Amino acid sequence: MIVIGGGLGGLSTGCYAQMNGYRSRIFEMHDIPGGCCTGWGRGDFTFDCCVSWLLGNGPGNEMHQIWLELGALQGKEMRHFDVFNIVRGRDGRAVYFYSDPDRLEAHLLSLSPADARLIRGFCAGLRKFRTCLSTYPFLKPVGLMGRWERWRMLAGFVPYLNLFRTSMSVLMTEYSARFQDPLLREAFNYILLEKHPAFPVLPFYFQMAAQANRSAGVPEGGSLGLAHSIEARYARLGGEITYNAKVVRILVENDVAVGVRLADGSEHRADIVVSACDGHTTLMKFLEGRYLDDTYRRLYTQTIDEPGMVFPGYVSVFLGLRRGFPQGDPTTTHLLDEATAARLPGIRHPSLNVQFRSRFYPELSPRDTTVVYATYFSDTDPWRKLSEGPEQLSRPRRGEEHHTLPVRRGRAYSAAKHRVRDTVVTFLEERYPGLKDSIAVRDTSTPLTQIRYTGNYDGTVLGWQPFVEGGETMEELVKKHGPVLPGLRNFYLSGVWATTGGLIRAAAAGRQVMQFVCRDDGLDFTATVDDSAPPPTHVVVPVGPADRARRRSANVHPPGKG
Repeated sequence: MIVIGGGLGGLSTGCYAQMNGYRSRIFEMHDIPGGCCTGWGRGDFTFDCCVSWLLGNGPGNEMHQIWLELGALQGKEMRHFDVFNIVRGRDGRAVYFYSDPDRLEAHLLSLSPADARLIRGFCAGLRKFRTCLSTYPFLKPVGLMGRWERWRMLAGFVPYLNLFRTSMSVLMTEYSARFQDPLLREAFNYILLEKHPAFPVLPFYFQMAAQANRSAGVPEGGSLGLAHSIEARYARLGGEITYNAKVVRILVENDVAVGVRLADGSEHRADIVVSACDGHTTLMKFLEGRYLDDTYRRLYTQTIDEPGMVFPGYVSVFLGLRRGFPQGDPTTTHLLDEATAARLPGIRHPSLNVQFRSRFYPELSPRDTTVVYATYFSDTDPWRKLSEGPEQLSRPRRGEEHHTLPVRRGRAYSAAKHRVRDTVVTFLEERYPGLKDSIAVRDTSTPLTQIRYTGNYDGTVLGWQPFVEGGETMEELVKKHGPVLPGLRNFYLSGVWATTGGLIRAAAAGRQVMQFVCRDDGLDFTATVDDSAPPPTHVVVPVGPADRARRRSANVHPPGKG
C-alpha cells in the first residue's frame, strides 16, 4: 500500500494498515511529519501552530481509544483548562466560557440577569450533552454498520433526540441574537475562538462538553510532538515513510490504481493507493479530473469555490518574549474595532484570537519566557493579489530536492505581513505593557504559507466545512459508497477531505478507511492499543482572575514547567 501524505490522516492510515498485515509506505512532501499538525523552531523557541484543544485526549469516549491505538498520548501529561475561551469586548468587558456548566451559568447570570432564561437553557443543554459524548461513534463508519449496530447506535441517542434536534436546527448566529446583553449577543459566536457562521449550536455543545469531561485538553509536547509520537508508532509497526517525496501523479492502468509518480520522475508501484493529502490536488491533478461522477464533479469544480464550503486559512503572528507574562490567559478572542480590523488583510470577522501559548506548552520555550500566538481567519485572494512568483517551488538543498522551501513573494506581500505583525504588537502592547520591548523572535504566516507547506486548497487547514453542502455531500458519499471514487479500483481517500472536522476526524478517517480496505479484501479488521509507554497523566489548569493573581504573587509556572 502507498499512502500519499504524512499528516495525521496519512500516519493513521499507515498505522492501521500495518496493524492489519499490510506493508505500507508513506510519501510526504515535507521533511517532517504532521502536515497541518506542526510547529517550528525560532532560536530557543518552538512556535506551535495547531492544537488548541484535542478532542479525545481524555477517557470516556471512542475518540480516546483511537489516540491510544496510535500511540499519540502515552507517556505524556494531558493539560485541561477550566475555561474553554475568553471573549473580550471592545469596551474591555469579558465573558469567561467556563467548561463547567454550573460555573458558566453563574458567571453569565452575573453579566446579564436579564438573559436568565436563555442562559439557563443553554447551560442545561450543556449539562445533558456531557452525558451523551460516550455514545458518539468514531470507531466504525456508519456505512459499514449492520442493521443491529445501527439500531444500537440510534437507541443510544434516543434520550438526547430533542437536544440534538434543537441544537442542530438553530444556527449559533441566530441563537446568540436572542440575548439582550450586547456583549453576550456577540461573544457566543466566538466560543470556538473564531466565528463560524454556518455552525449550529450542536458543535459548540460538543466541544465545551468534551472539555468539561476532561477530554479536550492539550498534550504535552504540542502539535509536532503529537505527530512524532504517531510517526514512532508507525515505525514500531514496521511502516516506512519517505520525506521530501512529492507525488505528482497517481498511476492508473485499466481503471486500477497501481502506484504513484514522484516529482523526480521515479515511479513506485503498489496494490493499493490511499490519498491522505489535499482532496482537490488528488482528484483534479493527480487523477486529472477522471473518475468523477456528477456529484463529485460538482463538488470539486463548483461547490468547493462557493463561499463557506471549505474552512478558511489563518494569518498567524508568533512572538517569542524574553520574560514571563503571568497576566496572560491561555486563550482570549478580542473583538476588534473597525480601524484595527482594517489593517489586517483578508480578515473575515473583526476579531483576533490571542493565546499565551506557554500556558499550553511550557516545555517549548525556555523557563521564564513566553510564546504568544495571535490568529485570525483570512481569505486567501487578498494575499494572492499581493504575492509574486509561484506558490510552491521545488529546488535542491545539500544534494536533496526539497518542496517546501521559502518562496520570494515580493515587496507588497512582505509589507502586508509587516503591517499585520506591527498591528498585532501595538494591540498587545496596549494590553500588556512591556511586551513590545521583550520580543526576542517573531514570525508571521498567511494562507500562502499553508499552501507552501501542505498544498492545501486555498490554504485551508481542515478541508470541507461541516453543516453546509460541501461537507454534507462528502459525508453522504462516503456513507453510501465508502471513501472511493466511481470507476477506479484499489484507490481510497483518507484524512480530512474524506470527512469533516479536525484532528480526531483525520485520525478516525485513517482507521475507517482501513476498515473499508479490509472489507474489500475479505479480512477482519483489527486494532490494538500501543503499550510501549505508560498511560497519559492528567492535570487541570485553572484560568481566570484568581489564577492570574496567584501566579503573579507566587511567580509560579504552569504544570510541566521546569
